[in-house]
Amino acid sequence: MKQTNQIPGLYDPSFEHDNCGIGACVNIKGVKNHQTVDNALKIVETLEHRAGKDAAGETGDGVGIMLQISHKFFSKACKAANINIGKEREYGIGMFFFPNDELRLRQAKKMFEIIVEKEGMTFLGWREVPTTPAVLGKKALECMPKILQGFVAKPADVEKGLDFDRKLYIARKVFEQSNEESYVVSLSSRTIVYKGMFLVGQLRTFFNDLQDSDYESAIALVHSRFSTNTTPSWEKAHPYRFIVHNGEISSYDANRRFIEMFGYQCTLQTDTEVITYIMDYLLRVQKLSLGEAASVIAAPFWSLIENKTDLYDKKKHEFLRTVFPSLLITGPFSIVFGFNGGLMALNDRLKLRSMVVGEKDDKVFVASEEAAIRVMEPNAENMYAPAGGEPVMIKVKKGAF
Repeated sequence: MKQTNQIPGLYDPSFEHDNCGIGACVNIKGVKNHQTVDNALKIVETLEHRAGKDAAGETGDGVGIMLQISHKFFSKACKAANINIGKEREYGIGMFFFPNDELRLRQAKKMFEIIVEKEGMTFLGWREVPTTPAVLGKKALECMPKILQGFVAKPADVEKGLDFDRKLYIARKVFEQSNEESYVVSLSSRTIVYKGMFLVGQLRTFFNDLQDSDYESAIALVHSRFSTNTTPSWEKAHPYRFIVHNGEISSYDANRRFIEMFGYQCTLQTDTEVITYIMDYLLRVQKLSLGEAASVIAAPFWSLIENKTDLYDKKKHEFLRTVFPSLLITGPFSIVFGFNGGLMALNDRLKLRSMVVGEKDDKVFVASEEAAIRVMEPNAENMYAPAGGEPVMIKVKKGAF
């Protein structure tokens, strides 16, 4: 018998699947405050039921947050650490997971410093990230890495923002190829990632930086992991620099083999890593627009393309599907992806993963479930669930991101 009772809100049982929790908070005018940080943490904490954990309930599969670099906060923190970082966006910050062995730690740090200098930049100093290990579960504590931040000065002849980040990207890739025992969580002049093997409530309490009211951001991206095919680890927690992903793609092997032909090394063996490299390849190498990249990884079915009435649009989608067939991502996924100017949220073309978008004044929110937005912002407006394959572009005031 057909169910006739209406379910309030956007909830639909057909959207429910075991999976990770994702979320984002964006101030489209680029106004930075600590409320954005707090709101994002509330989203991921509300999605606790989506996060994986061990049988004892002490150690999570992974939780993390991506934020803008807060110059207000790091000016204060670096002054205490005797590191002169200069003006806003005149420096980059690397977040590192290093080995705890003192000799290997010194070798890895020295290696990064040498690479930075060889790439024409100046290394400014190291800061040990203040943490509270006592909140961790036993398994997370046993494999907890040494967590440090490294600061790099922008060369005078390099433009702020994307140009500087490209130089930092090269330094990161060279370091990764020369030091397999260390993991670069993020390295950028604009964003930074805090993550680890946490339960959802431990992200806030483990990293003291996130509790400081001086830490301000206009953008925050959060994720709680439900591990499916790989064992949880500090490195496998999300975000992966600019992306969070919820899903389990069935085209992993085909996508991975294709992207590795172009020099990408999928060392973590997760589908999120593959998606990250696919987006880099499409946007940076092939120079596609975000909308075009979305049409590659969540391509419309051929029947829908055939029925398009706009000839240019039809030919464009035929071209993208023909040229990049191995980059079509099949299986359930929802991603939120950072780009130079904002965020893009995208579901798989069958919408096998839930995702909700809401607004309030100058703020836009994305979450796996409506409840996560309502808990954080009860008066959110214009709530809707994007259709499968429909990219949601959240653009921030020019120059703010």
